[in-house]
Amino acid sequence: MARLVLKFGGTSVGDIDRIRNVARHVKREVDAGHDVAVVVSAMAGKTNELVGWCRNASPIHDAREYDAVVASGEQVTAGLLAITLQAMGVNARSWQGWQIPIRTDGSHGAARIQAIEADDIVRRFDEEKQVAVVAGFQGIAPDNRIATLGRGGSDTSAVAMAAAIGADRCDIYTDVDGVYTTDPRIEPKARRMSKISFEEMLEMASLGAKVLQVRSVELAMVHKVRTFVRSSFEDPDAPGMGDFENPPGTLICDEDEIVEQQVVTGIAYSRDEAQISLRRVEDRPGVAGAIFGPLADAGVNVDMIVQNISESGDATDMTFTVPSGDLGKATALLEKAKGEMRYDALQSSQGLTKVSVIGIGMRSHTGVAATAFKALAARGINIRAITTSEIKISILIDGDYTELAVRALHSVYGLDKA
Repeated sequence: MARLVLKFGGTSVGDIDRIRNVARHVKREVDAGHDVAVVVSAMAGKTNELVGWCRNASPIHDAREYDAVVASGEQVTAGLLAITLQAMGVNARSWQGWQIPIRTDGSHGAARIQAIEADDIVRRFDEEKQVAVVAGFQGIAPDNRIATLGRGGSDTSAVAMAAAIGADRCDIYTDVDGVYTTDPRIEPKARRMSKISFEEMLEMASLGAKVLQVRSVELAMVHKVRTFVRSSFEDPDAPGMGDFENPPGTLICDEDEIVEQQVVTGIAYSRDEAQISLRRVEDRPGVAGAIFGPLADAGVNVDMIVQNISESGDATDMTFTVPSGDLGKATALLEKAKGEMRYDALQSSQGLTKVSVIGIGMRSHTGVAATAFKALAARGINIRAITTSEIKISILIDGDYTELAVRALHSVYGLDKA
């Protein structure tokens, strides 16, 4: 039999009835003879409520006390699920992050997992077949205080737990039934993929797909944790749900497991991008560091950098994108340091979208970018900036053309065909 980690997000445990449904999923795997650890999020909306309480108590507050408050949502869910499982005759016990312990660094509110000491959980698998119900999103910092992992941290908790206990697979149960070739809300012909590589999923997650948190995919790729995305709203006892080898959903795995690799796997998009252009920047060594160093120090995430050197070679135009929410902060910082950065003018625009074409098959095929550019041109969509990597092409366009661009690219690469 296998060893599994099952993770359930906030919508999956939104009330007691949904927690009972989750318990049926867990019991199905236990009845099949598997060792099971469960990682849970707080009930839907609960974390936002707890964060609001902290801000109402004091707009500026101690991060350690903030963590003590917001970590309680997952603790409640873990206890309720353990109670529900016990009522169904399943031997289960809840665990808070500090009890395992899940050890993190000292960055309260955005901590990173450093180690998980899961020996006691494994021992209880062997001796009692006990299900471990673990509060996600949290661990214990070097100061022996509760530390939380930041938004989406329960996905990271689950993958890290799977690596720590040597799980055969980590099943991420959510409100969608897998990973799609693009957003089905925009393109009804989007298809659920049976498999996707770690690298492709990492690009999809970082470029706008909301299925998994980026850090969890990074962790799965490093530790080779086979991760399955599936729906918690399917009937737990429906045919095929208990099929260990081929359950409904999408497997995220090493590319060696994918026999037939498509050139393009999916289309992702990220709205609310802003573009900043610095005109006639003095072309000298260190100018890029002088511009982007202060932005990094201010916590502004910079992407899609394009530099054009003038014909004379003494000046350059520097164009890059930032999230729209950071545009004000970024422009204020750049204008304040204009003398040091040595540029003539600053221009900015917002309401843009980054659309990305992703696929590991791009490594060995030519013409992928040209196909995208022709498809957009045929629909009158102007390209503002382009960046590429080995398995990705990202294109910046006006936000009004988002849906049209996504549908056009999805179609031109044949992703709408079974």
